Amino acid sequence: MSVDPQSLLRSLFDTAIAAAHPRQVLEPYLPADRSGRVIVIGAGKAAAAMAEVVEKHWQGEVSGLVVTRYGHGASCQKIEVVEAAHPVPDAAGLEVAGRVLKMVSDLSEDDRVIFLLSGGGSALLALPAAGLTLADKQQVNKALLKSGATIGEMNCVRKHLSAIKGGRLAKACWPATVYTYAISDVPGDLATVIASGPTVADPSTRADALAVLKRYAIDAPQAVLDWLNDPASETLKADDPMLSRSHFQLIAKPQQSLEAAAVKARQAGFSALILGDLEGESREVAKVHAGIARQIVKHSQPLKPPCVILSGGETTVTVRGNGRGGRNAEFLLSLTDSLKGLPGVYALAGDTDGIDGSEDNAGALMTPDSYARASALGLSASAELDDNNGYGYFQALDGLIVTEPTRTNVNDFRAILILEQTYP
Repeated sequence: MSVDPQSLLRSLFDTAIAAAHPRQVLEPYLPADRSGRVIVIGAGKAAAAMAEVVEKHWQGEVSGLVVTRYGHGASCQKIEVVEAAHPVPDAAGLEVAGRVLKMVSDLSEDDRVIFLLSGGGSALLALPAAGLTLADKQQVNKALLKSGATIGEMNCVRKHLSAIKGGRLAKACWPATVYTYAISDVPGDLATVIASGPTVADPSTRADALAVLKRYAIDAPQAVLDWLNDPASETLKADDPMLSRSHFQLIAKPQQSLEAAAVKARQAGFSALILGDLEGESREVAKVHAGIARQIVKHSQPLKPPCVILSGGETTVTVRGNGRGGRNAEFLLSLTDSLKGLPGVYALAGDTDGIDGSEDNAGALMTPDSYARASALGLSASAELDDNNGYGYFQALDGLIVTEPTRTNVNDFRAILILEQTYP
């Protein structure tokens, strides 16, 4: 089969990103009646690109304010775009969150609000609850990011420390009609988890948030603990009447991107196996993928080569070392260490938003000779993994994938390409 494995893997990644881009997915979901005034607010890595789509297709008066990550902005003419920090909130995110809340206050039943939501919105729309400071939230958020907590657990805590999340934004908009359009970046695509659910009911409780802090031994400020022990910290529940005019629509999810990549792979002559959205420690998830790859190479099970294994979701990294690298680089480094140059196996792991963790790369690419080339440079895959240095490892191999911000986000994308080989 005459195919360049690295080019094919990159094309699968690009296909997955394109399948979830706002310009491809948002317009069909906008209200049929696009006349009259609409207030547009939004938060997330795709928020600015989504705002562009609304501006292009809305026929009436448009105004509004969206916040996105630094470098993820877009050229909107009527909707203001503000950039702020992610994953740890900063003063810019605090200020814009207050402005958003003020913008939707004192609305009437005749008003319509479009809320554009995507991954990253939780950190970008950061307005602490009464009695808490931005520093309090930053301290808890940093500790959670290093703890190995899942995105659902982190967002449970974030909701209960926020003046906006957990349905509170919908409460602020009441009695206006709110249309939330969301791009999912979480396993399971739960509306309550995407960016901590600002306009939907929250099934988690303040007791759950306290349990997460205890489970991961988070040293939270006393003000945070006092707030979570106060009934006022509880989020909105499903029976709250102030959610009755709030409508939620999922417009893109990771499965769509995985399916688009699978179609692309099959068109190139490869069978495709979609493992779905996965959670867990990056290095452990990689070991499972390595086991599947070995089974395919040695026994043609569950697929015969040539084939592609695809998966998404959001893994976690418990930081133990001092190296550089996000969860995708960590996954790929663990995969490299597990396979140790297994012939015919190539792999790509990247974040569809274009940023792996807080680095400047989207992810990285592994080839069958990565392990040997790194060893020749004096790099031990296991030692670099101990130091959480996936970025440094693949940088030395010229294996980093740099896309710049993609302005969408359906979380991680992993593809393992297995060519036909004669295995001894």
